[in-house]
Amino acid sequence: MRSSEWAIDLTHVDKMYRGKIHALRGIDMRVRRGEVFGLLGPNGAGKSTLVKILMTVISPTRAEGMVLDTPVGHKPTLARLGYLPEHHRFPEYLTGGQVVDFYGAMAGVPGEDRRRRAPELLELVGMKEWANTRVKQYSKGMRQRIGIAQALINDPDLVVLDEPTDGVDPVGRRDIRGMVQRLKEKGKTVFLNSHLLSELEMVCDRVAILVQGKVSSQGTIRDLTRDSLRYVIMVRGDAPAWTSEYGLRAATGAPGTTMLVQPSDDAEAIQNVIDRLRSEARVIVSVTPVRESLEDLFMRAVTDPTTGRAAAPGAALEGRAR
Repeated sequence: MRSSEWAIDLTHVDKMYRGKIHALRGIDMRVRRGEVFGLLGPNGAGKSTLVKILMTVISPTRAEGMVLDTPVGHKPTLARLGYLPEHHRFPEYLTGGQVVDFYGAMAGVPGEDRRRRAPELLELVGMKEWANTRVKQYSKGMRQRIGIAQALINDPDLVVLDEPTDGVDPVGRRDIRGMVQRLKEKGKTVFLNSHLLSELEMVCDRVAILVQGKVSSQGTIRDLTRDSLRYVIMVRGDAPAWTSEYGLRAATGAPGTTMLVQPSDDAEAIQNVIDRLRSEARVIVSVTPVRESLEDLFMRAVTDPTTGRAAAPGAALEGRAR
């Protein structure tokens, strides 16, 4: 069977707990093969529920779609997935090397392959020197590194990482970003669930934002912020008298005048302004494109337009028995 371009292709995913708590409300989501995809949303949005459905930890109330070209919930497909849960617990009497080997054995990886891959993975995650140290002596960041190694021991096609940088210091987060990038270069699909928006912005090809159990937006960060793109032009001297002709906003300060060109994703849109400035022998100090960050996009998605406040944690879980 020919593989589709989608590693994950979900439609109409619903989850109702005990008939009262509506955690997911018709999730539609597509993740391309070979991309790094970020899932984000406020607490209670349904992120963990969706990940657990993908990993067959819980059953959906309703779900249509495919994971690696097999129906959602197909247990044998798990052999082609790697998974790092958010709150993982490894046997503390095992060493890091034993943890990786143990989880490889549970995934059905032959012993010869485990013995070959484990040292490679421990080196990849920066834990080679600690391979024979018991888990109980590890810091939180070291446990996260071992968790990533065990998620890769079966050489998965799809890697699901739930809060992989949680509790990791800045150097560790940089290393994990590097690992994610190397996985992508090897053709792996990486599905990230994280609350660290700056981390997602640096590594993700596309993102989806969950709000109250629904996907509010999905796509590349560039596409999702296209309407927010502006150009900021800094020139020396006072503001030109003609700024209103071009719909510009201008402010003059100590270093000169800052002019804001209204939303446009087309660099040609500012050429007339630049030509006019040059015709007047103005000194153009800088031309800077500015767009919303992932954090701006996220806050816009979760803010209630009627109140101006972010959605309350657990807002998706309406109907909870009092």
